[in-house]
Amino acid sequence: MERRPGGRSARVRDAVRQATLAELGEHGYSGLTVESVAIRSGVHKTTVYRRWGSVEGLIADALELAREEPWPMPDTGSLQDDLRGIVRLVQSGFADPVAGPISTAFVAAAVLSGDAARSLHDFFTARHEQAAVVVRRAVERGELPPDTDGAEVIRMAVAPIYYRLFVTHEPVTERDAERAADAAAAAARAGVIRVV
Repeated sequence: MERRPGGRSARVRDAVRQATLAELGEHGYSGLTVESVAIRSGVHKTTVYRRWGSVEGLIADALELAREEPWPMPDTGSLQDDLRGIVRLVQSGFADPVAGPISTAFVAAAVLSGDAARSLHDFFTARHEQAAVVVRRAVERGELPPDTDGAEVIRMAVAPIYYRLFVTHEPVTERDAERAADAAAAAARAGVIRVV
């Protein structure tokens, strides 16, 4: 028997995903439990265990949802300004009182769980590919060499934000975000970030 995409199963999945995000935002990865998600979602605990199996399964499903959400890509006509826009999106996402703790919990989960790390890797791969459109447009405008690695330019632009937040635990200012974007743009223009 085929399941209807909009039926009970979809409602259960949505309720559990939303409960997972809320629990991550309030309690972080270390406070996330299948039981708390079941209570918050109104879905029986045995259903949550049967469908998601563990906290890592809940994380993977929530990241899958996030991976599918569109990310607004700037189109300013300038690689440097587009990269600044992308890096500011990352910076402001972590600074957001609702989204920031959830994003931080995903990173913490990836540090502690191989399954969560694989899910976060898949999320970032999708995001970097989505954002690489700004690099492809820059290549089409003649700003960059044709063999520039778009996803790698995006990684290089956002990496300093993650380093400051999760390695050195420093605040990230708008100037820090601009500097990271500008460094990636300069490296790309110099032909340093090419497809291998």
